[in-house]
Amino acid sequence: MTGPEPWLDRPPWGMADHVVARLEGIAREIAAEWHLELGPRFVSGRYSYVAPAGPDAILKIIPVEDDDAGQIADALRLWDGNGAVRLLRHDPDRRALLIERARPGTEAADAPEDEAIAAGIGVGRRIWRKPSDEHPYRSVRDWVARWLPPDAVHELVPVARRVFGAMSIHTDVVVHADFHHHNLLRHGDRWVTIDPKPIVGEPEFDVPAFLWNPLGSLSTRARTERRIRAFADAGLSGDRIREWAIVRGVCDGLPIRPGKTEADRPQLRIVRELL
Repeated sequence: MTGPEPWLDRPPWGMADHVVARLEGIAREIAAEWHLELGPRFVSGRYSYVAPAGPDAILKIIPVEDDDAGQIADALRLWDGNGAVRLLRHDPDRRALLIERARPGTEAADAPEDEAIAAGIGVGRRIWRKPSDEHPYRSVRDWVARWLPPDAVHELVPVARRVFGAMSIHTDVVVHADFHHHNLLRHGDRWVTIDPKPIVGEPEFDVPAFLWNPLGSLSTRARTERRIRAFADAGLSGDRIREWAIVRGVCDGLPIRPGKTEADRPQLRIVRELL
């Protein structure tokens, strides 16, 4: 007897074909029921089915296998268009979200460095807010417990574990958890974020992903410290950002894929820069 087919396929680690086919069927059902004009799927949506639904909306179907994305709708409702795209409609049973489309939708990855930093700080200030008392979000402690690998995997794991063990963790703010240039889009005359993986923690948890992006760029110690200083000047703790960058860099940077080395993992480069 064989087990279930994996939902993530070979590199570049997008969804397996059988998952795409299942989600496309759900998307077509939703489009018919909600009277949406469904366009072709965006191939850049590697971990969910994402397609235009008319000129001003996006239909997103989240696979049941992705248990990091179950609270996207809750976060978008909390933010209500302030710093993020607006949630227009939601079917929780089929994990379908109709979301406002950012126009022109230019990524912060295409903006000059100073503008991208300002976009991150501005959006962060709007979305880092307290949840309701009875919220559905996991905590950063849960996140680290899930993603920090065993010490034997890499020499940096015990380092990250020691740093995390010495931290006094706060869990009173909703954070994006995938906060970087490619999830910051221009919408009219402002910037908004998309595609959160929301949990409760502290704002500094979100900054590391910004440090090692955009994709294809090469970090330097000077660039990393300049970005940290900008967020610290905006009111965050620079030391806390560094701590989270070490912890998250190890969690997000491992395992190293076959045929690759530590030098190929931007997250681990940031960790080395900060040690």
